[in-house]
Amino acid sequence: MQHFPVFIAVAGRRIVVSGGGGAAIAKLRLLLKTEARLTVLAADPAPEIERWAAEGRLTLTRRALEPGDVLCAALFYAANEDAAEDARTAAIARAEGALVNIVDNLEGSAFITPAIVDRDPVVVAIGTEGAAPVLARAIKADLEARLPAALGPLARIGKMFRKKAEDLPTGRARREFWRDYYFSDGPRALAAGEGGPHAALHDLLGRHLGRKARPGYVFFVGAGPGDPELLTLKARRVLDEADVVIHDRLIAPEILELARREAIVIDAGKEGFGASMPQQDINALIVEHARAGGQVVRLKSGDATVFGRLDEEMDACDAAGVGFQVLPGITAASAAVAALGQSLTRRGRNASVRFLTGHDMKGFADHDWAALARPGEVAAIYMGRKAARFIQGRLLMHGADRGTPVSVVENASRPDQRILATALDRFPAELADARMSGPVLTIYGLAPRTALRALEAFQDNAEKQELA
Repeated sequence: MQHFPVFIAVAGRRIVVSGGGGAAIAKLRLLLKTEARLTVLAADPAPEIERWAAEGRLTLTRRALEPGDVLCAALFYAANEDAAEDARTAAIARAEGALVNIVDNLEGSAFITPAIVDRDPVVVAIGTEGAAPVLARAIKADLEARLPAALGPLARIGKMFRKKAEDLPTGRARREFWRDYYFSDGPRALAAGEGGPHAALHDLLGRHLGRKARPGYVFFVGAGPGDPELLTLKARRVLDEADVVIHDRLIAPEILELARREAIVIDAGKEGFGASMPQQDINALIVEHARAGGQVVRLKSGDATVFGRLDEEMDACDAAGVGFQVLPGITAASAAVAALGQSLTRRGRNASVRFLTGHDMKGFADHDWAALARPGEVAAIYMGRKAARFIQGRLLMHGADRGTPVSVVENASRPDQRILATALDRFPAELADARMSGPVLTIYGLAPRTALRALEAFQDNAEKQELA
């Protein structure tokens, strides 16, 4: 991030614009929405700028900018539409202590003006670091369609009421009050007519003050394979409302970014045969924060119900009398086979699929290897990287075909996803050579779709040559 987004207080402060043409007008249309004192310097100002000056909305000086014109200004815009004049005026402004923006000159600017969605006092700023203005405008248009015009009046009324709302305890109780106002009681009252939201706020505050403190609650959330767009809508909502987030090692940073900034975020990572937070400590953390009245989100990679020791954590909640809910997520296995262009089951090949773990609390995990060794079997193997040679040995020992396809998907669904397509006899060696350091999932019995198509084409060609 080269430009840190901030909102600058400009009420009553000077903002100076040098230029009187189209570029200056574009900036002024935005600046006129603020409470700043605007000064424009232009030898030949456009009629629109002259009209704004006549209306008293800005101060117009009909000449080029000179030293001393930018003193005590907070911001300065060089909008002369002439590179040499922009450079001259910007140098004066910098020397006189103003933050400088040169229109259409990212490198020469100390700040940039983002695309803005205005629902005053709610303002959404969209920046692309100057890389994609067209994209910023598209996002702006989308947000303007989504955010109702009534949002501004509701926010202005809510702002005046904030002092009274401090009668509510900080944290969850206050958030629930404002959520009810902005998304339920407030819009209904505004639609009812003048003065409705004020009365609705008083009534709503009374109801919330009379409520008993809600007990803590736990959401066990499947965070999916890593792509934030694969997170469910419900999971995103509870993340946004969480007081505490307790997450696994494999949770992508982009998903943790979706949590409230005020939330307590705790890494409860586990690593096979490596450093781990003991499960009993994780259980205790969940119960401790829920008993303190917090809304706890326990984030688990993939689906919370698959190899996540979910039962132990639910049992701990039951024993402590803490309520909970499980929100399923997209499994890592589903993401991995999607990357392969395959399905986990197919008529004529396999009517069932096995979900296996490469190791358990006792070490490498044993399974029904004889059944897995049969032709056409498919298995999704979690935590199989360090157990690769053990898995290979057990399958070959029970008669599995050495040429059985094995696919390993690293960072499934993420931008840095990698796929290793191999066979059972080469699986451990090629996996070691690939040096995969991210989370991996092994799909036994399936090859990537592209590899299958290439093999089929090769076999068809070989048969034609034999016939010829």
